[in-house]
Amino acid sequence: MPRPRKRDYETLRRELIDAGGRLLAEEGPAALSTRRVAQATGTSTTAVYSLFGDKAGLVREMFLEGFERLTAAFAAVPRTGDAVADLLGLGDAYRANARANPHLYELMFGRPVPEFQPDAEVAERIQPTFDALVEACARCVASGDFADIGAYAIAVQLNAMAHGLSSLELRGALGSEAEADAHWKRAFDSLFKGLA
Repeated sequence: MPRPRKRDYETLRRELIDAGGRLLAEEGPAALSTRRVAQATGTSTTAVYSLFGDKAGLVREMFLEGFERLTAAFAAVPRTGDAVADLLGLGDAYRANARANPHLYELMFGRPVPEFQPDAEVAERIQPTFDALVEACARCVASGDFADIGAYAIAVQLNAMAHGLSSLELRGALGSEAEADAHWKRAFDSLFKGLA
């Protein structure tokens, strides 16, 4: 019987990150240990230490991976001649990414691991996600679709709204998918009307 091929570095890294995220989301910070993460992926703690250094390194990479996935989701949104449609596309991408990665979402935007504090390097690496939102808001101002109250201020409002809606949806507080869709649409319609 042939030996199974070893997982490559990137596949194992992703599996460990996702396993850590699921443990954290489902059982809380006390469950997040290198041993439990290794067991969940069928590997050894040596692999966790080799890839991340220690538990703190794993948490840091889980946080960064969440934002890398959000960056990729934003990058997949086509840029067209319709600035508002493009901005709505970013909102859809944000929501879809939260739904696809609920196990990383709370770590990205909450404090489930109190001892984890993003340092300056981490903050710099995640900044492009917010910069993409500011740039999309600036296009809406430049096109005349939004009043010029400042692209940054608009981005803060949109970010807060999308985060709030995503957090509620992930907790099941927005009802069925159709009901959640309606909440998202009403919220964006109302905010965009106020920005016009």
